Amino acid sequence: MASDEFRLVSPEIDKKGRLLRKFTDEGQGARKNWSPPLEWYNVPEGTKALALVVQDIDAPDPSGPIVPWVVWVVTNIPPTLHGLPEGFSGKEEELGGDYAAILEGYNDLKLPGWRGPKLPTHGHRFAFKLYALDDEVHLGNKVTKDKLLEAIEGHVLGEAVLMAKF
Repeated sequence: MASDEFRLVSPEIDKKGRLLRKFTDEGQGARKNWSPPLEWYNVPEGTKALALVVQDIDAPDPSGPIVPWVVWVVTNIPPTLHGLPEGFSGKEEELGGDYAAILEGYNDLKLPGWRGPKLPTHGHRFAFKLYALDDEVHLGNKVTKDKLLEAIEGHVLGEAVLMAKF
């Protein structure tokens, strides 16, 4: 990996690439559905905003094939930030500053913010995809993955992907 490559990492995804239990619906108490910390490096020049989509790419559809399940959608992340802290989801106003501009979209449970998976079996792969954009996206209050991906078409300067398993 080149040292100047746009990349996404998490200090809480272990060396074997596993998403820890506290970031899932199987976590306990206040640490249930806790969003993992993320860090990014080498944001492409000219980036005006970042957007994040996290999906369980091995989610089974009970009536059909494997269909990615949206866990988290985040838009309008200022490029001045270098990451999101652990437990960020739902706290953008509370954290203030550059975090206040961030908008969390709706996941496939039709709820805003991070909703960790509750899986029938373990071994699912989770794709964290961070997009560097040449402009902010303005999608109103009900942002979904599909609306976001449609809006950023032609505006992506770079993508960074982090894979984890649970």
